[in-house]
Amino acid sequence: MRNIYLVGMPSSGKSTLGKRIADTLHYRFVDTDRLIVREEGRSVADIFAQSGEDYFREAERRVLRTIRPGSSLVVATGGGMPCFHDNMAYINATGVSVFLDVPVEVLYNRMLAHAQHDRPLYSHKDPELRQSLQLRYQNRLPFYSQATLTIPGETSEDNVLRLIGTWL
Repeated sequence: MRNIYLVGMPSSGKSTLGKRIADTLHYRFVDTDRLIVREEGRSVADIFAQSGEDYFREAERRVLRTIRPGSSLVVATGGGMPCFHDNMAYINATGVSVFLDVPVEVLYNRMLAHAQHDRPLYSHKDPELRQSLQLRYQNRLPFYSQATLTIPGETSEDNVLRLIGTWL
């Protein structure tokens, strides 16, 4: 069965929804950030701090290309993964890509509510977080828009599954 790649901004629900989709479809769930952490032996934040963003983006490219097509996987990609190294083209060539298009205001509220410390490009303490998210969303939208399927953020889980099912 074709792999399903979930793309979108951080806090768009890729991991949460991805696990549910995988359970429902009897696929396996993988998160590319977790694969990178396992491969590197350090957190995403530590990779950024110690080796820089360019190094991390190369690690994303490398890990993405280890995912075999047709493996019945639901893959939660890092928010920036589709935007570097022709990753979006690779994703589309090897599976069904799904853009979880969540409004920036919802992303902002989720980030504040969950205050995760593993997001090196976003800090819940940043007074400019809302503006930063808006700018990053606009910059990434041309890549996310290449997805096979775009699902608005307010779509119910049942409808997400139905829509994805039409592409498998």
